[in-house]
Amino acid sequence: MSASLTAARRTREIAALADGETVDLLVVGLGVTGAGVALDAASRGLSVAAIDAHDLAFGTSRWSSKLVHGGLRYLARGQFGVAYESAVERGILMTRTAPHLTRPLGMLLPATAGTTPGGVRLAGAGLRAGDLLRAVAGTPRAVLPPARTLSAAQVRAMVPALRADGLRGGRLGWDGQLSDDVRLVVGLARAAAAHGARILTRCRAQALTGDGATARDTVTGQELRIRARAVVNATGVWAGTLAPDITLRPSRGTHLVLPGELLRHPWTGLTIPVPGEFSRFVIVLPQPDGLVYVGLTDEPVHGPVPDVPEVPESEVEFLLGVLNPVLARPVRREEVLGAYAGLRPLMGGDGRTADISRRHAVVEGPDGVVTVVGGKLTTYRRMAQDAVDLAVRRRGLRAGRCRTRDLPLPGAADRAELARVDAPDRLVFRYGTEAPAVLAQAPPPWRGPLIEQSPVTGAELLWAVRHEGALTVDDLLDRRTRLGLVPAHRAAALAAAEQILADGLEAP
Repeated sequence: MSASLTAARRTREIAALADGETVDLLVVGLGVTGAGVALDAASRGLSVAAIDAHDLAFGTSRWSSKLVHGGLRYLARGQFGVAYESAVERGILMTRTAPHLTRPLGMLLPATAGTTPGGVRLAGAGLRAGDLLRAVAGTPRAVLPPARTLSAAQVRAMVPALRADGLRGGRLGWDGQLSDDVRLVVGLARAAAAHGARILTRCRAQALTGDGATARDTVTGQELRIRARAVVNATGVWAGTLAPDITLRPSRGTHLVLPGELLRHPWTGLTIPVPGEFSRFVIVLPQPDGLVYVGLTDEPVHGPVPDVPEVPESEVEFLLGVLNPVLARPVRREEVLGAYAGLRPLMGGDGRTADISRRHAVVEGPDGVVTVVGGKLTTYRRMAQDAVDLAVRRRGLRAGRCRTRDLPLPGAADRAELARVDAPDRLVFRYGTEAPAVLAQAPPPWRGPLIEQSPVTGAELLWAVRHEGALTVDDLLDRRTRLGLVPAHRAAALAAAEQILADGLEAP
């Protein structure tokens, strides 16, 4: 089947479910985990329907640091199983599943006036342990280079915005970076669709049982009963609303969005220890579009879970308060272009949310619904595998073995082939071998940047409508592209996005 997600396909597939078709597996939630579950199940030969109340990657999956972590932080806390699993899954993403969406990113820990020699030595030991973890996980050095020690001059060359006084050098390690977290979710959803899964956004589950769900198509208002032999609840931080026996302790992670020129366009990331904390850092992450993200916080969230979390001013101040002492020129509050926050679906635990394990859990409720929670973006594939394994075993489904360790997403290829793709590097990093088709299907006026302040092209928006299931302007600006992370950029692109959406939806 085609990997293209279109409005017409959505209409046909909702109609089939409304007519009483029974699927092997119903997945609720189309963040990275839910999309991963849909792909895992469909690639095993199961019939699958996957629904979401909003859009692909509407929730936590679009608010990450856009990293595929190797688990170094978890090593420092003695969580060896989580660290190893993270390193293995990072390697799978970077070498097999999505080489086109990932790249190595240097992460620099500078030795500044605020860091002790002992702290620097400890960090060096941690980086060496991380390199050992990389090797044990089977990720080649050609993909992630080994850590090394740098002089003060080398550190300044990599991150020119650092303060020179008190700078004694630094340690450079490597981790994986995504072109964008939503690109990963979209790729998973399209790959699942290519294996026959019905990917249905704006279809809200109202109640779940072990044999299906009542749902509402929020585009048309139609109510439908979806029949399934097994059900997986992959709604993340909202899991408890559909599975009352699940108790979560959400935590909020906030990032700032800065103009790259403010930090003189660093080509490596930056790791800054939080004063008075152990194994907690603020990270500075240069992005392919010229922006820089600074994150992240870890604060408990109480009360109802919002669809889109707000960023408290106190967390903006905290991030700037850790960042600015290491910069030659501090960032002023009015120079922050935007900010975003995501909620982590953490399981139980006492004390601070920052100290709760990121290990995932897959549980079967008394109604037979399988719920998968916890974990993190990097380990989505293993979470999906475990959820499908349990659903298949408990419901007696006939399914093949898990195939996702070696299943490439649309556009994936080895790095040598990607280097030969005839398209701008930025587009190859987002679309892989499909990048030339993204440009070719668009009229010439839309092949260039939509607005002066961003490299995002009109061709990307048109591709999103015709192939990636985008139904609204919000889908285009806030998820398929990330123009919405900077409110001024979003406003500047709005009229063009509205025109592209209308033209794309009208096309046969």
